[in-house]
Amino acid sequence: MAFDLVRKRLTKELKVLTENPTPGIRVVDDFTDMRKIRIDIEGASGTLYEGEKFQLLFKFSDQYPFDSPQVTFIGSNIPLHPHIYSNGHICLSILTDDWSPALSINAVCLSILSMLSSCKDKSCPPDNDWYVRTASSDPKKTLLPNVNRKISNDCTM
Repeated sequence: MAFDLVRKRLTKELKVLTENPTPGIRVVDDFTDMRKIRIDIEGASGTLYEGEKFQLLFKFSDQYPFDSPQVTFIGSNIPLHPHIYSNGHICLSILTDDWSPALSINAVCLSILSMLSSCKDKSCPPDNDWYVRTASSDPKKTLLPNVNRKISNDCTM
């Protein structure tokens, strides 16, 4: 029952994405499992990621849109970026503390594309090795050592 409301919201968002696609953002799934949706994104022209294709996996809880989706890069082509860990986790405040129910799948994709577009140097986050070794599979549950806050709080994006 609870997921019926989520399904209604997601159906509306996905209709917008498929009928009026944003350049560089394409829905991949057939929507048989609305809890998990894959989105292809393409690096914008004139950026370090121009022409590169990446895939995002959105996972939705029964609390969406009041709870942010879990969003990670998946597949073999994870962007080399100071705010993207090699396990696909994304350090972006709107995915945790700065989430708002007014945000959408499209808004998250645009924020990620903007983050990629503004990158000046393709490099891993400085704590990438430690993070990948110790991170939960859910990036929203990963904590800093000896600190009771999420790793994403430490990011500048």
